Amino acid sequence: MRRVVRGFWGPRRESVDALATRWMTTLDQLALMLPAAGPPCGPGEPWNWRHIHGSGPETDLPADRDSLLVALRAAQSADDWSDVVGIGLRLATAGEPRWEVEVSALAGGAPEFLLQSIVIAVDAPVEAAVPEVDLLAAVARAWEPDFGDVTDDDVLDALEDSGFTIGDPVVGRLGYLSAGRAAVLPDDVQAAHESLTGGVLMRIAAPGEVGDVVRAYRRLREAGALEPLARPMDRSAL
Repeated sequence: MRRVVRGFWGPRRESVDALATRWMTTLDQLALMLPAAGPPCGPGEPWNWRHIHGSGPETDLPADRDSLLVALRAAQSADDWSDVVGIGLRLATAGEPRWEVEVSALAGGAPEFLLQSIVIAVDAPVEAAVPEVDLLAAVARAWEPDFGDVTDDDVLDALEDSGFTIGDPVVGRLGYLSAGRAAVLPDDVQAAHESLTGGVLMRIAAPGEVGDVVRAYRRLREAGALEPLARPMDRSAL
């Protein structure tokens, strides 16, 4: 089964060092939470990731800070790099049979129309226990997004049929809303979920309960909790 853990935010200029810290925190958490998804390695050794480039062959990238700094600086020095767009990095790895993880982020820039993002795609056996709540919480803590979710293809298809436009705030089977969005949640909704980094983490529906996700999305949108950031964007969160 494939699920996607995501976080989105508006313009937020950051240094390569700051982004390396966010990346390092994320990769460390993935190794702790999803041991079956990583390559064979000794105790305490970092995972070896495949660095997927926009062009050219993949290269190996150990999950240590120095390697991440080199990769981020290389992306920053590319001919088509822009400090407005930010720095993109895409990594993937595979472990036990049917286990794969891919992580991509575009961050550190100050775009006026395109959200910054972190996306973690986890492929795992249907019967495997995947800590989705912990994964979304890790994204919220490491990247401080404006909103985030855990979703899958069935959920996204149903949301698009309900009027969701790609790029607008959304929730999936799980959702995270920043403090500004949490402040406009209906009282009963806010009380039913847990606080996290100033916002809230919401457990909305079990896998397969697509209708519950759509109903929650509509209610949160009507309440103003899923209001898009004004364009051109001038802030990272609502």
